[in-house]
Amino acid sequence: MAIPIPTMREGKVTIRPIRLKDARLLERELLDNRTWLRKWEATNPHGAMSFDVRSSIRSLQSNARAGLGMPFIVEYDGELAGQLNVSSISYGSLSSATIGYWVSERFAGLNVTPTAVALASDYGYFQVGLHRIEICIRPENAASLRVVEKLGFRYEGLRRRYIHINGDWRDHFCFALVAEELPIGVLRRWLSGAVPAGAGTVPESERIAALQPGTHPR
Repeated sequence: MAIPIPTMREGKVTIRPIRLKDARLLERELLDNRTWLRKWEATNPHGAMSFDVRSSIRSLQSNARAGLGMPFIVEYDGELAGQLNVSSISYGSLSSATIGYWVSERFAGLNVTPTAVALASDYGYFQVGLHRIEICIRPENAASLRVVEKLGFRYEGLRRRYIHINGDWRDHFCFALVAEELPIGVLRRWLSGAVPAGAGTVPESERIAALQPGTHPR
């Protein structure tokens, strides 16, 4: 069953449902940001992945109609800034989902990503009824690690060679929040300065473990 995908705003940041007519602008952003994004992009371990934005949008929309995802466009001050996808949605006794995202380099440092993640998370918790939302990040992706630190996603562990990224299986740090931790929501907790001190911080021992020989991303 499809989940309604709303348009949500906070300040200059908007997230809205992705549309086929976004394909041309999305393709331009992806091409203009190849150097910025390539090292974080998922790849296919069994062969090349097609760079077909329209097909990608259709796949995301099909997944959304099945109730398994919520694909968003991220905008800053009315300009397309990136994408956010709530994926792997499950219901019943698990009631969980995963969030992934990218934002163009020129919008870095404007709090676009944490705002978008907080908006999507709050919708997932309070409207869809999710219990747990997870974000997995490569250990060397400092910008994404700052996002979970700001929002207070709790560190849950190191997943070895977890996702195929930029041509190889890469380790990821896993972060999550459950609904009981968020009586006022992710966005308001962050904006009000109520994120617990140290939340979202990876223990130094785990950072060291991620760099051990044989596991460091090549």
